Amino acid sequence: MKILVAIAFVLIIGSLASALVFLMRDKGKSNRTVQALTLRVGFSVTLFILLLLAYKFGWIQPTGIR
Repeated sequence: MKILVAIAFVLIIGSLASALVFLMRDKGKSNRTVQALTLRVGFSVTLFILLLLAYKFGWIQPTGIR
């Protein structure tokens, strides 16, 4: 599960970085920035739902503050 979450974070950061590159390169003349940010939001929502389902099925447990 840790590897899956790490991969999701890398995808989210990569999509955010590509949106920045598209924003700087295109100067607002194309939809590539919007598409990259939409993809980032989709990855974030998917990660959140995955974490909720993992908790529900008992794949992850809360550890609390130690």
